Amino acid sequence: MTNFSGHNLTCLRGERLVFKGLDFSIEAGDALVLIGPNGSGKSSLLRMLAGLLKPYGGDMTWDSESVGEEPEQHRGRLHYVGHHDCVKAVLTVEENLTFWARMHDKNVDAEAKVASALDTLSISHLADVPGRFLSAGQKRRANLARIMAADAPLWLLDEPITALDKESITKLERTMADHRQNGGMIVLSTHSEITLENPKILDLADFAIGFGEGFYDDDEEDLVF
Repeated sequence: MTNFSGHNLTCLRGERLVFKGLDFSIEAGDALVLIGPNGSGKSSLLRMLAGLLKPYGGDMTWDSESVGEEPEQHRGRLHYVGHHDCVKAVLTVEENLTFWARMHDKNVDAEAKVASALDTLSISHLADVPGRFLSAGQKRRANLARIMAADAPLWLLDEPITALDKESITKLERTMADHRQNGGMIVLSTHSEITLENPKILDLADFAIGFGEGFYDDDEEDLVF
C-alpha cells in the first residue's frame, strides 16, 4: 500500500525555527488534518509536503524512497491548493482549468475532465466567464476544481473551505470522500468544521518553537501544482 511519511522534520523560515521533530505517516485512503494556532506552521508544512519548501532537517519518503531524490516526480503526483486562488483574470473558468489540467498531465482528456470538474462543484454555468468577474466563492470553487481536472493521488489543501457556502462545502466533502475511496490521500489544514471519515489529526502546536514569543507568519503564498 502506498505510504507517504515525514521523519523528524524541521522547518526554518526567515531565520526562525517554526517547528522541529515532526513525524507523520499516511497511506492510500487516509486523510490527515493539520490543526494549531496561526503561526504554528500548518501552511509551511503543506508547502514542505508539496516540495515548495525544503526541510531544514529530516526527510520525507514515498514508499520508502526519499522525496528529495526525485522532486519533479513527487510534484507530478500531487495537487496543492494554497490560500490564494490561482485563477487568471483574463482567462475563462474553462480555460483556467484546461491550462492546469494539461500542465499537470499533457495526455489528459482535458475537455472531459474539466467538464466533470465544473459539474461536480456546480460551476458549469461559469465556464465562459473570465476570472476577473468571479466572486470570492466562485474563484474558490474554480480553484478547487483544478484538483479534479487531472488525476493525482495526493491532495494538499490549505484552508480549502474558505469563502465556500454550505452547499459547496458538502460537495467538496463528497469529492474528498470519493478520492479517498479510490485510494487517494489528503492532507489539509483548517480552522473550521469539515466532515471527514476517520481522519488522522496532527496538532502543529506540539512541534512549534517559541509559541507565544512571536511566531513566523506562514500565510505567504508560493507556487501551485
